[in-house]
Amino acid sequence: MTNRLVLLNPGPVNLTSRVRKALILPDMCHREPDFARVQADIRKRLLKVYGLPAQRYSAVVLTGSGTAAVEAMIASFVPASGKLLILANGVYGERMSKMAQAYGIAHFTMQYAWGAQIPLAEVESVLRTDAMITHVAVIHHETTTGRLNDLAGIGSLCRKYRKIFLVDAVSSFGGEDMEFQKWGIAACAASSNKCLHGVPGAAFVIARKELFAQPGLAGPRSFYLDLAGYFREQEADSSPFTHAVQVFLAFQEALKEYRQQGGVKARIALYRRRAAVIRKYAQSIGLKEYLSGGSLSSILTAFYLPEGLTYARVHDRLRARGFVIYAGQGNLSRSIFRIANMGAISDEDIRRLFCVLKELVCRR
Repeated sequence: MTNRLVLLNPGPVNLTSRVRKALILPDMCHREPDFARVQADIRKRLLKVYGLPAQRYSAVVLTGSGTAAVEAMIASFVPASGKLLILANGVYGERMSKMAQAYGIAHFTMQYAWGAQIPLAEVESVLRTDAMITHVAVIHHETTTGRLNDLAGIGSLCRKYRKIFLVDAVSSFGGEDMEFQKWGIAACAASSNKCLHGVPGAAFVIARKELFAQPGLAGPRSFYLDLAGYFREQEADSSPFTHAVQVFLAFQEALKEYRQQGGVKARIALYRRRAAVIRKYAQSIGLKEYLSGGSLSSILTAFYLPEGLTYARVHDRLRARGFVIYAGQGNLSRSIFRIANMGAISDEDIRRLFCVLKELVCRR
């Protein structure tokens, strides 16, 4: 493809030709049986990613970004009588706090430095002393820094203190280990355009079925993001609103391709190999990783900007050579940049990237 940009941002990702071609399939009405079959197939395939039993779990799909799915999960599953504990160590944990505040949901946020590991002893202390907490929410892969939070440890505490465990898996679903039943994950939210290599615009929530019909809410908090309404309609092969049909067709194709390429085990292995190559190249040219120790994502790596180089200069030089990287957020915008390794990229793409970075580092 001419003028191809290699997207090394944490979504959207480069598409395979197969997924891209699905965007130009014949037009389809979202109220017709042929689209109902597409929707049902996507829902089934999402459960199969981690081998979840359909008797206990269900997937609901909606048109929107990953943030829409996270907001829907929080607004729909924390009842009026509930209280949400939010564990935040980056931008997206803080975003969940803003969602809870916007809906008037009782909540408490345990705020940590961006990239810090969440101390389980402190979480347990809060769960032990605050009996009003009913739900716990955390980001799995906090792309602010590349920190992978300890779902197994947090989930164990949720089981011990009988709390409902909600996970933002937008940047990890399908690309990192997730053991729903063992870790006690009651619900997770994610999207099509990250580790599943689909097109932006489709998002989903997977949850234990009883959460979609819980009686605790005095009517839905949101009209468009009411997951109970989506669940009822989609169980009847319908949907309450107009979906982005072409995006869903491409999402279905991406899920088919995902399965044929070996599923979650193969994608985890692919990302780990790519991340190792990126980190080895970076070390060879003197780039320093932002995080060290603890659990690190194999999907994204944050690096300190080399002395004497601004993000704008690094970005613009790479953009001119066909690469898109990502800036740091907030106070990190002047000190780090981020490289993700999802999507249809090649070893040669990574090698060329570091040839350009080496030129920059050596000539600064």
